[in-house]
Amino acid sequence: MTARKILTIFGTRPEAIKLFPLAHALDADERFVSRICVSAQHRDILDQVLQIAGVVPDHDLNLMRPDQTLDGLTAALLTGLGKVMDEEKPDWVVVQGDTATAMSGALAAYYRQIPVCHVEAGLRSGNIYHPWPEEVNRKVIGTIARLHCAPTETSAAALTRENVDPATVHVTGNTIIDALQWVTKRIGDEPSLATGLADIEARFAGKRIVGVTSHRRENFGGGLEAIADAVRRLAARDDIALVFPVHPNPNVRAVMNGALEGLNNVALIEPLDYPHFARLLDICTLMLTDSGGVQEEAPALGKPVLVMRETTERPEGIEAGTAKLVGTDADVIVAEANRLLDDEAAYSAMARAHNPFGDGNSSARIADLLASS
Repeated sequence: MTARKILTIFGTRPEAIKLFPLAHALDADERFVSRICVSAQHRDILDQVLQIAGVVPDHDLNLMRPDQTLDGLTAALLTGLGKVMDEEKPDWVVVQGDTATAMSGALAAYYRQIPVCHVEAGLRSGNIYHPWPEEVNRKVIGTIARLHCAPTETSAAALTRENVDPATVHVTGNTIIDALQWVTKRIGDEPSLATGLADIEARFAGKRIVGVTSHRRENFGGGLEAIADAVRRLAARDDIALVFPVHPNPNVRAVMNGALEGLNNVALIEPLDYPHFARLLDICTLMLTDSGGVQEEAPALGKPVLVMRETTERPEGIEAGTAKLVGTDADVIVAEANRLLDDEAAYSAMARAHNPFGDGNSSARIADLLASS
């Protein structure tokens, strides 16, 4: 049997986290020749994941530019990824999630009639502007893909409602749980990988830690300002501290640094590499986030999530009770955070809820599907 050549494409930190377990699985499997192409839609924070995961790209497009427009990025992605596909001539192209890199990779593969495997398929919010532009990116990929690896039954059902052939839709779980289990084991074996938060842990000894992340494009402007206001108001409590890895996007940094610098109970820090982010999830009491991945990761460690968005394409967490949608109204964010901090029963109900996103074996399932499809 001839080994199948798989070209896996990603460009951002979240994609790298969710695809490195699959890259490991493919590389170790004699059924495949595994090739990796990164767009570097993110650069430094992508490289952090590649380094810890031991993934060396075969192609690096290095496309990150300051103040890059979505159309300019998409044009560069289409032509750059197309050239890689023409060179590699893969049997399958694998993309993950909802980024411009994933959408452009799927489209470039379609232009060449190369079948596409979509990892984390079927997530839908029902609003093309929330999350933006991710909702449309996912719908484009969903139209093109030949193999849809849905993380949950809910996401699989969303695809069948869009008339995707049910024979091409498979519930695999989410590879982010594979990644979190892998990195947690690595930290256990090598504690030095995650000691960089020691000073913050010492500084805030005796306080409960609230983790914060915020970077969504649809929150730029008023949404980020409201989130910053909520963090500032929560920081008035003397029994908690907020640890906020600030995204490098200037639209985020200008707001957060302007509103939160100098507050005693707030640590504005540089983006964390993956082991240190896993450590933050481990030591925090709860997470405030507008991220997608955190909605999946934190519940795996029993940490409630308040989702600072108007909609989510991950309703499973809301339905399971591990996450709550709070939007970007500062009053609501503060009230819901205080409720979890002050009401032990409310906190326990979320912390003990079942995590619906996987069991750590998603990459093996996807590899088997690539071999048999």
